Amino acid sequence: MLSSGRVLGVVAASAVVFSVPGLTEPVTAGGLGPSVFTAPGTFPTSVYKHYYNSPTATSAQPQPVVSDPVSHKIYPFQLTDPATLPKNNTRDPHILPPKASSGQLFESAFQQVLSIASSPAFESNNCARCQAVLQVGKFLALAAPEEGPAFAVRICEHFNFNKDCATQFGIFQLGSVITQVIANADVGGLDGQAICSHFLSGLCPAPTTTPLNLTNWFAKPKPNPLPAAKKPSGKRLKVLHISDMHIDPRYANGAEANCTSGLCCRENNFNTQSPNVTVSPAPRFGAYRCDSPFSLVMSALQAIPVLAGTERTGFDFTLYTGDLVSHDAENQLSRDYVLYTEALMYDLFRKMLGTGPVYAALGNHDSYNQAQDAPHSLNGKLADQFSWNYDHVAALWEHEGWLPHSAVELARSHYSAYMVKRKDGLRVITLNTDLWYSANYFNYINMTNPDVSGMLRFLTDELQAAEDAGDSVWIAGHVLTGWDGSNPLQNPTDLFYQIVDRFSPHVIKAVFFGHTHEDQVMIYYANNATSISAETAGAVGWIGPSVTPLTNLNSGFRVYEVDSETFEILDAHTWKSDVNAFPQLDEQSAFGPTFEYEYSTRAAYGGVVEGWGPNDPLNATWWHRVTEGMEKDPSLVTTFNTFQGKSSVRTAACTGDCATAKICYIRSGSAPIAKQNCQSGFGSVQS
Repeated sequence: MLSSGRVLGVVAASAVVFSVPGLTEPVTAGGLGPSVFTAPGTFPTSVYKHYYNSPTATSAQPQPVVSDPVSHKIYPFQLTDPATLPKNNTRDPHILPPKASSGQLFESAFQQVLSIASSPAFESNNCARCQAVLQVGKFLALAAPEEGPAFAVRICEHFNFNKDCATQFGIFQLGSVITQVIANADVGGLDGQAICSHFLSGLCPAPTTTPLNLTNWFAKPKPNPLPAAKKPSGKRLKVLHISDMHIDPRYANGAEANCTSGLCCRENNFNTQSPNVTVSPAPRFGAYRCDSPFSLVMSALQAIPVLAGTERTGFDFTLYTGDLVSHDAENQLSRDYVLYTEALMYDLFRKMLGTGPVYAALGNHDSYNQAQDAPHSLNGKLADQFSWNYDHVAALWEHEGWLPHSAVELARSHYSAYMVKRKDGLRVITLNTDLWYSANYFNYINMTNPDVSGMLRFLTDELQAAEDAGDSVWIAGHVLTGWDGSNPLQNPTDLFYQIVDRFSPHVIKAVFFGHTHEDQVMIYYANNATSISAETAGAVGWIGPSVTPLTNLNSGFRVYEVDSETFEILDAHTWKSDVNAFPQLDEQSAFGPTFEYEYSTRAAYGGVVEGWGPNDPLNATWWHRVTEGMEKDPSLVTTFNTFQGKSSVRTAACTGDCATAKICYIRSGSAPIAKQNCQSGFGSVQS
């Protein structure tokens, strides 16, 4: 319906022709019209019957009323009104493709990956190619997360990343973890580069350490001068350090102890060179390529109080630096298997070690999925997906009477990490080192932040409180921060190193780890080890020997003698059991494994440290002077290398570049320092 107020009527034109006056020139030859035509100055109003404005006005263009002969629709003036140009067409349909199903997204993503893999646009830049593939994976993880695990398996199988992709990356293994991480990571940035470097065959170069910004990290500057050192009491505490039990309740006596791959001494593993006949039957007390059978664990726990002389007194306390659970394949693990092992082992510690609390840290195998722990910053349900484990171990530690309720609550809320202040004044702080472990996929989210989990903030605040109170601190974790730098990530351990520097030597008296199964030590220096000397040495990281023989190691444990006032370590005694002799015990039941004294740290190395009295501590300065002695006398490195494998007959010799590298590893308390200063390839004595 036309508005009479807007439409102006005009005289109807002829039904056949319009009469349009104009000026013409004479007709040219050839029967054509005139050679020139000059149009009239006014619009020919007879062309249209109705107008929305005056068609003869010269101030605006004519706006005729147009009727569609097909739809019979009269188009409104608003459609062409020059004063009211439209901003958006909200009336007409804007056709999009139909929403794809999860299966269609899966297939499309896979085809995109194949296209990226074969595209010449990337030329030889496999890093960019890898990160482009991760972008496709991120889209799928966000749009159809239920397809993530199957996608990981298919990519793995197509590119032959693993011999058994389904049991590694399926929904019942690591597939859900990988899907979460890819969905949350900056796969086009540092996160993606690190993932491609660490997990995908080195397709990207390893990222360098991100420069730290410590502005406002520390509440107070380091005291200068440092507080006066406490005077030794002359009384010595006995502290047990055990690590990496890896009890294997599925250990099968007589099974193949020399299997081709995976965890040996299991019914399902065999030697491919002799699949039908067992080459090396598993002894009941253990073997070099197997985790600890129950018999070995009990033998060690029976031996410890006797050898340490604590049968009647118990230890003052015990440190357990992680890894209770066996090295099962991912598809053989479960929450219940982890919970069972925790309940079993902590109960055994209480029963077998006597009085004295056990301060335990979680190892990378003490979780399901193995090595995985998610930061609370993921928010929602994802933030608490591992709380089942933190709640369980915290409750066990409280049940055994080892922790006060305040520390138990810290453990529940801080990834099982806690601080406990003992009656003698020492504060023990434990950490969940999965949160800097390179095998934890969740650590590849927001890698530019060295403390995504907030664990190092927790540590710093606890150390500041200890400094304010004039207390000493021991720190215990599982995955070491340095040595050869092969286990942890660079950014978090760089920050940890600065924290140790800030609070050493007046607050932090010692740091303890496990994980490698080997007997090792690290030194933390001032100013990020820019000057390495006895004067700049600040703290020591002791890496405890394992009870498990895996791989090609003897079984061992350690006891520290500690001054009860300064909490400095005065000596460290290590015992070992010769796994090579275990097969000889199978034909009788009168005797089990023999654990024997291996060495005193002070006696083994102290001869090269001049001016050190029998009651002076084995601190960072002492250890640095030991490394100076090693530089002068390579036989000391040979001694160290022997003890590193707990005197195993399978430990190879260390000479030449190996000896130089070992000294460098001892002086490397963080992954960045190790990677910057040391030759790689000599970190482990396992073969």
